[in-house]
Amino acid sequence: MDDCQDIKTILVGMSGTGKTNIINAMINQPFDSDQITTQTSSFVDKYIEVNKKKYHIEIWDTAGQEKYKSLTKIFIKDSRIVIFVYDITTKASFEEVDYWVNTVKEILGDAPVYALAGNKKDLFINEEVEEDLGREKAEKIGALFKLTSAKTERNQINDFLKELLEEYIKKNGGSLQKDEAKGTSLDGSIDNGKKEKSKFKC
Repeated sequence: MDDCQDIKTILVGMSGTGKTNIINAMINQPFDSDQITTQTSSFVDKYIEVNKKKYHIEIWDTAGQEKYKSLTKIFIKDSRIVIFVYDITTKASFEEVDYWVNTVKEILGDAPVYALAGNKKDLFINEEVEEDLGREKAEKIGALFKLTSAKTERNQINDFLKELLEEYIKKNGGSLQKDEAKGTSLDGSIDNGKKEKSKFKC
């Protein structure tokens, strides 16, 4: 197989929407019901094979708190896949998606593949944002839509990530350039990332 292609992927959204646990699902780490609020931006590595080619997915977790918003913008640059995350039990998190869409598209334009993920499907009894609203917003912003749960639909989250990768490959005619992004935390230190245990190696 050829050398791995690098695909920077980033999750953005209001604090508390479950971005970190979605990433944990992507790299087969346990769901953490006591997950603390992310206060730095960092990345993990995942490897996916598509059509006998392997791809290095650099998945970035970001802080959604107000005081970190300006810093999070730094890490959006060069992202190829962007996942906007909201919590279906918190209407405010859905409303804040518009802020992130405007912020990201101002930096990246239409080059990436965009996705909108409504998380915490398992808590549907407390739902404040109906699925139809999520689908309508996704269509409006030109994003693929996924209603999911980082707790109960971990395999589906991985399938969705692969779908987004395939969409990006298709969008670029199967020809991807190699990125050389380095992981940097919000305090300016280098974060080499946690690597998923995988049979694929670059």
